[in-house]
Amino acid sequence: MDTLVSSHLIIPFLIAMFLAINMGGSGTAPSFSVAFGSNVIKKNAIPGLFGLMVFLGAIIAGKATAKTVGNGIINPELLNYAQVSIILFAVSISLLIANIFGIPQSTSQATVLAVAAPGFYFKEFSSHTLFAEIIPTWFILPISAFVICLLIAKYIYKPLRRRGYTISSKINDHYMLKGAIIIMSMYVAFSIGANNVANASGPLTTMTMNELNPQPHGGRSLVLLMIMATMVVAPSFGIGSSIFGNKILKNTGKELFLFGRIEAVIIAFISASLLLLASVVKGVPTSLVQLNVGAILGFGVAKMGYKHIFRKTQVRRFFLMWLIAPLIAFGLSWYLTYLADIYGYI
Repeated sequence: MDTLVSSHLIIPFLIAMFLAINMGGSGTAPSFSVAFGSNVIKKNAIPGLFGLMVFLGAIIAGKATAKTVGNGIINPELLNYAQVSIILFAVSISLLIANIFGIPQSTSQATVLAVAAPGFYFKEFSSHTLFAEIIPTWFILPISAFVICLLIAKYIYKPLRRRGYTISSKINDHYMLKGAIIIMSMYVAFSIGANNVANASGPLTTMTMNELNPQPHGGRSLVLLMIMATMVVAPSFGIGSSIFGNKILKNTGKELFLFGRIEAVIIAFISASLLLLASVVKGVPTSLVQLNVGAILGFGVAKMGYKHIFRKTQVRRFFLMWLIAPLIAFGLSWYLTYLADIYGYI
């Protein structure tokens, strides 16, 4: 345990907490923007609920994704304390930039590219995992969310409304519908815990195992370390939500597209289910932010058409930041790895 508390291991854990705070800010939007945008929850209640469900999702369903991030992308032997500190710092900076602009960012994409950077530098990364499993998922899932919501809105929701099944204000304000929206938002936060906490806990777990030099049969140690890393990282999501969440909630929940409460439930359910499926079945770190926005855009296009919705300034800003932030994470991680290598720190 003396090794665990030594300074060179404390530093990456502190950086991981800083990263988790930034992830909490970014993750608030896809989990509670639908509830906030449809006015069924107060913003002061969001950080506590968000943090709790993220923690439960990480503990219950986050093992597969943590294993992918910590062991599946690059040679796990590269993940010493200096390299993990570099990776987590690079991701933190890219997300901090996105949070300052108030744009929800893909934590998973920034993390995967930051992890891949030292693999590219040392030529020790899994090209199959990166190019055949992870990156295709980044395109398939958001498109799936968009198409599913577009089809539901166009061929089920709108026809029902045209035929006279208009949602009355009485039903729209019913406590059961409001409760369903809050439950769905918590379900989304649970999915974030299952997927995004691994972005920090995965490298931390592998790093700690490497530093402790466990015996080959130390499977129980791996589980304990993963839980330990999760318990350090997950609570910081709630802190990040309280710091950065308000501005990002306004951007996605109020400004991007004004949706109704029935639509909010559908958006939350589809986004969270797709992410949870990727987490549990394949252990693929992917973007709930993009799933959520894809689902919202599906309803938006069905109501207002392609030209109108994609001309919105906020949509263009989202796409631009989604491209820039992961590239910043990759470039910063690669450059710091290069500096650490030539100066003998890794």
